[in-house]
Amino acid sequence: MSTYRERVHRGTARATVLRTVGTRERRSHLTAPRVPTVGIDIGGTKVMAGVVDADGIILEKVRTETPDKSKSPEVVEDTITELVLDLSDRHDVHAVGIGAAGWVDADRSKVLFAPHLNWRNEPLRDRLAGRLAVPVMVDNDANTAAWAEWRFGAGRGEDHLVMITLGTGIGGAILEDGAVKRGKYGVAGEFGHMQVVPGGHRCPCGNRGCWEQYSSGNALVREARELAAADSPVAYNIIDRVGGRVGDITGPLITELAREGDAMCVELLEDIGQWLGVGIANLAAALDPSCFVIGGGVSAADDLLIGPARDAFRRHLTGRGYRPEARIAKAQLGPEAGMVGAADLARLVARRFRRANRRRVERYERYERAGRR
Repeated sequence: MSTYRERVHRGTARATVLRTVGTRERRSHLTAPRVPTVGIDIGGTKVMAGVVDADGIILEKVRTETPDKSKSPEVVEDTITELVLDLSDRHDVHAVGIGAAGWVDADRSKVLFAPHLNWRNEPLRDRLAGRLAVPVMVDNDANTAAWAEWRFGAGRGEDHLVMITLGTGIGGAILEDGAVKRGKYGVAGEFGHMQVVPGGHRCPCGNRGCWEQYSSGNALVREARELAAADSPVAYNIIDRVGGRVGDITGPLITELAREGDAMCVELLEDIGQWLGVGIANLAAALDPSCFVIGGGVSAADDLLIGPARDAFRRHLTGRGYRPEARIAKAQLGPEAGMVGAADLARLVARRFRRANRRRVERYERYERAGRR
């Protein structure tokens, strides 16, 4: 059994829970200790954990399915703990960062709501800090992915960055002057639920016409399945590919066929891209960033998606022709971005943890010296 695991199970060390990390992250990360940390990316289907060094390099990665049993908080927390303990047997881990697919409060301690997990006001940080002998940081997975792209990927060198993650829905994050902008209550960046079509498609959030109903993986698959179910002539190729099983049509299959030149799939990605450009133009009017980074699974379509998005962005940008245009770039770190960003943000907590421990040791030594006089 490793020294780390002995400390956890013998109870000889208690995790220090820090209530704030501070907002000056840009300056802080430059002086953060260059120590390995663990990043955790939690989704509805998988939990991925990795040891990441100070340069954003993944030293080791492990992955497991998100446990079922109604995906109760306790079962998921057990899984996270086991992954961290497993990695800690082989690495000297100094902190753990968690990127969760859900709303995280401004203190980065509770998961207020997770659409794919049974988490409602779940004190995830404190629960895990009580089981692990290192400090724990919790954040929204889009925030951690954006941080990783700013530090190590497509957003390097940008002072004002917006990240948009296209997956089942649309997530997002805002970085300004090197700090993640989380909003007063911690839930900024939910761009997918901006209304772009009044009275449009019903969204699971309860409203109609949300952006993610027109530019997301779900929107892409929905449109393809509707055409296939209607036995449209333009869908014959994809119908043949899935053997007539319309429910087997997926986003990756649509992208694959589009790359092969299938006209319907190319058109569907163009439609998704055009709606993406419309939403980006709206965000540019509100936030005026220098760069938009497009990540998530749907971004694997590359220029089949991002090319139409750039065209639509230029057409719909307020004041077009009389203002600088933000750069639109595809994310570089792929599906590991959230994990890498969570680990890197955890290094900020590790620095404060180490300083707090050092101050306690110094106070103790002063008391000892005073007692010997």
